[in-house]
Amino acid sequence: MTGAGSGIGRAVAAELADRGAAVVVADVDDEGGEATVEQIADAGGRATFVHTDVTSEEAVTEMVATAVEAFGGLDVAVNNAGIEGESVPLGEYPLDAWRRVIDVNLTGVALCTREEIRHFVGPGDGGAIVNMASILGHVGFETASAYVAAKHGVMGLTKTAALEYADEGVRVNAVCPAFIETPMLERGGITSDPETRAAIEGRHAMGRLGDPQEVADAVAWLCSEESSFVTGRSIDVDGGYLSQ
Repeated sequence: MTGAGSGIGRAVAAELADRGAAVVVADVDDEGGEATVEQIADAGGRATFVHTDVTSEEAVTEMVATAVEAFGGLDVAVNNAGIEGESVPLGEYPLDAWRRVIDVNLTGVALCTREEIRHFVGPGDGGAIVNMASILGHVGFETASAYVAAKHGVMGLTKTAALEYADEGVRVNAVCPAFIETPMLERGGITSDPETRAAIEGRHAMGRLGDPQEVADAVAWLCSEESSFVTGRSIDVDGGYLSQ
């Protein structure tokens, strides 16, 4: 479970643990990751933390190895780590910032998916992968070109991997949240500025931001046998954003 040190990632890790999974909490934020492990442990669950930079092939390999060594195998994987990037028009987007967003939000998901698949089709017996995309994997959004491009890429990656490995018993799906009340939105000024918050809430048919738990429930379903005939698809947890 990457990006599990806060926000949606923490909610997903806690939900999976509540459902009986032993969770590898992976993040570059050591303090946040350890706090997630502590939260899971306090609730009676099992979890361990591993510092993971998803842009590093070696770190991703170590993350999967930790799951196998600590808990005896890997059954499901959730690739959630992501960053928001700069909030500027494309013509003003710094190249180094663009590359950083693509490296984390797209290449990071690809590296994790690749390593997880290698385990599932080797010593494993299939498995389920959920990649965290976004409503911005479906539509554009002004001043977020790198983020939008990366999330569109995650959608294509998910569909292609699902086709390539369906006959190996590997399911690959995505979840597409709308604007969820998380530290990422706070950093972007969306939840801290009342006028901005109201404008963003108004883009959702339900007139509010989402809660991380609402995303966690969707992810948990895709990880479960209840979705055993679902692959290559996305679930939009969007409060009606995409229907307007």
